[in-house]
Amino acid sequence: MADTVQFELVAPEKLIFSDDVELVVVPGSEGDFGVLPGHANLISTVRPGIIEIHENGQAKERYFVAGGYAEVTAERCTVLSTEAMPVDAIDRGAAEKRLEAAELDLRDADDDAARSRFEDAVGVARAMVETAGA
Repeated sequence: MADTVQFELVAPEKLIFSDDVELVVVPGSEGDFGVLPGHANLISTVRPGIIEIHENGQAKERYFVAGGYAEVTAERCTVLSTEAMPVDAIDRGAAEKRLEAAELDLRDADDDAARSRFEDAVGVARAMVETAGA
């Protein structure tokens, strides 16, 4: 068995990360899950949160993801994200403004479809603000 797993993080506009890693931790919709070489096949939705890439037992890189899907096999983990960026690239002030705007939109939502869309936007913005403070 190999000591690494191929990990790819893809956002709509580009490939964010692609390399062999020892461990990647993904914020799944049912909770965080770690992917090591030889992992069982899995498909999961991804909630807003932080993906951590570990090397030598420590997180070496961290990326914020707004949500998406993860596909895991014994050799590979691919996350298709709706939005992704390095954690250190998050501007806390901009994230707070994004949250305020999403909360205003939610308050003004006049139907269930809009309400659902803006609830998701509030969740993403809130996770981004929390990540900026971490």
